Amino acid sequence: MKKDMTGIILAGGKNSRMGVNKAFLKVDGIRLIDNILSVYQRIFSEILIVTNDPFLYIEFPEINIVTDIYKGKGSLGGIYTGLFYAKYDYSFITACDMPYLNADFILFIINQIDRHDIIVPELPEGFQALHAIYSRRCLPAINKMILEDRLKISGLYKEMRLLKITEDKIKPFNKEERLFFNINTPEDFNSSISI
Repeated sequence: MKKDMTGIILAGGKNSRMGVNKAFLKVDGIRLIDNILSVYQRIFSEILIVTNDPFLYIEFPEINIVTDIYKGKGSLGGIYTGLFYAKYDYSFITACDMPYLNADFILFIINQIDRHDIIVPELPEGFQALHAIYSRRCLPAINKMILEDRLKISGLYKEMRLLKITEDKIKPFNKEERLFFNINTPEDFNSSISI
């Protein structure tokens, strides 16, 4: 049974390092956007794509396509837009350039929601802010941050009820250590092909 939650895909990046729209790159013969949607469609009752190129996604009539409320505010602006339009109180948010989403891990962190506002994986190298659950209760704090031009997502974490998913809890879902791999550069893309 699908969860009464929204799955949000952030696809609004400039793609300046890749030079192409990352959502449509193929890994293992499957476009990144199709792979993410196949995971989301098994889990979430609503799916949103946040993009500044909505016409690229008209092939998905069953998906809600929205554009940034605040232009040029990076991932934090994308999170704000997604939560603003989300039908449900909680949303799982990821970027369009993550080829190795794990449905079981997403379901695991959904089960940790309780009364938290944000549930975010944390590795030794830092938070995985675009592989996390956010509540609509974050909207006022994010709005304030954007208006003050404080765009670092982790700045939000000090202000909300945060649950960190620690490395020991992540490991069973991340045996190949690629769960949070994302494609930012042609080198990343080439390495994803050989992983």
